[in-house]
Amino acid sequence: MLALSRKKNEALILNNNIEVTVLEIKGEQVKLGITAPKEVPVYRKEVYVQIQEANQAANADTQGMEALKDLLK
Repeated sequence: MLALSRKKNEALILNNNIEVTVLEIKGEQVKLGITAPKEVPVYRKEVYVQIQEANQAANADTQGMEALKDLLK
C-alpha cells in the first residue's frame, strides 16, 4: 500500500486519467472528489463488497439451476 499525505485542495492522479482531490477535512472525516472517465466505475468499498457478494450468490444460484437441469435430463 502506498500512503500519501495530502492537504485540502491537493490531488493525486491514478492511471493518467483519474484524479482524486481532497475537498474537505473535518475532524476524522475526509471528503474526496473523484474525476474519472464514465466507463470507470467508482464505488465506496462497502457497496463494492455488497455487489460482489450479490454476484457470487447469483452465480451460485445459476450453477444450482444448471445442476438441476442436468438431473432432470
